[in-house]
Amino acid sequence: NRLLPGIDISEGIDVSPITTGFHTIAVLAALRGQESPADDRNTLRVRTPSGGLHVWYRATDARRWQCSSGSSKKRALAWQVDVRADGGYIIAPGTTTEAGVYTPIGSVRTPAPLPQWLAQELQRTHHLPAPHVPAPRPVPGRAGQAVAAARHGGDPVGAVITTVLAEVTDCAGATDGTAFSEKLNRAAYTLGGLVAAGHISAQDAQDALMETARYARPGQEHRAEGIVRSGMTAGARRPLHPGSRS
Repeated sequence: NRLLPGIDISEGIDVSPITTGFHTIAVLAALRGQESPADDRNTLRVRTPSGGLHVWYRATDARRWQCSSGSSKKRALAWQVDVRADGGYIIAPGTTTEAGVYTPIGSVRTPAPLPQWLAQELQRTHHLPAPHVPAPRPVPGRAGQAVAAARHGGDPVGAVITTVLAEVTDCAGATDGTAFSEKLNRAAYTLGGLVAAGHISAQDAQDALMETARYARPGQEHRAEGIVRSGMTAGARRPLHPGSRS
């Protein structure tokens, strides 16, 4: 729906009182059990001449968040809520324009780290650029190298590696509902079997899996390491020979 993109609102709910971006962001925050960013006293907030509010947060990692308009049908966090990030601009606190002064409110004068829940909502509403995955190599860096290294044993091996790693990279587009853990575990199990069969080295397999996991879930290396370790250990008990009928 246009009020909260990607979130179903029952037809029986009266949404007529929701008339501003203050309302929509408050509803979104409430649905997630969080405080509305408009009420966040721990970060820089600036009152605009028109009565609006700029809430400032700083990115805590290398992800390049995208801008959006609250009225856009393509990308929006919530109705009437604009997002300014990579490639965008915002008027600095204290600036005076013909319309008036952009006035900081409260005592905080520096942006706080972007809250995790809000980062998840931004990712859910497509505020990250689509991952660029070249068609011939639908897996990043070392994963592609692992495929190439394995091809000395025949194309079936490379095809198997490409397929299971591509399933993991496909999880990069959403924070949940993609079965990331299951797909990474399946990939680790498969590569563990290939290692046991001598088609690829254990180090190449581990590097490929971890690089792919970092691509799909930045900042979750510790979780991924555990999945990769257990999956490869289990897979190593059953050597895998792609293309073999035995």
